[in-house]
Amino acid sequence: MAYAVIRVRGHSGVNQDIEDTMVLMRLNRINHCVILPETDSIKGMLNKTKDYVTYGEIDEETLARMIKFRGRLVGDKPVDDAVVKEGTQYSSIMAFARALCAGEVRYDAMKDVKPLFRLTPPRKGYEGNKRSFQNGGALGYRGKKINELIQRMM
Repeated sequence: MAYAVIRVRGHSGVNQDIEDTMVLMRLNRINHCVILPETDSIKGMLNKTKDYVTYGEIDEETLARMIKFRGRLVGDKPVDDAVVKEGTQYSSIMAFARALCAGEVRYDAMKDVKPLFRLTPPRKGYEGNKRSFQNGGALGYRGKKINELIQRMM
């Protein structure tokens, strides 16, 4: 399983230890998204940064669509099926997304790919960037509902 992690809050007033953890996850700016595998160390990083990011399990269709429309190579070239076929053992973006969701491969394993997605702010905005998702806000774990947020941000 893979997690989609999106930075919701900015740099102001962030504890340096939490900021360093977000740099390790490559979340340097608001509305940047990364795809991370499910490991114990990643879960610890997500727990540490839960007051500044939102995350959940991404599904194959949303991930394939995000790679196609928001994935970029070095030089700001788009990612397409030919690039995936050349840089990995998979024949299409959908097959690569399926393998990413299953945890068989990492997104940055593809040659010359930028390891993050620059998304737009969500249509109709965030629910609130100071409360957790369980309390009506936008922060922390949101499970499968991360797919709805990503659809609004593409």
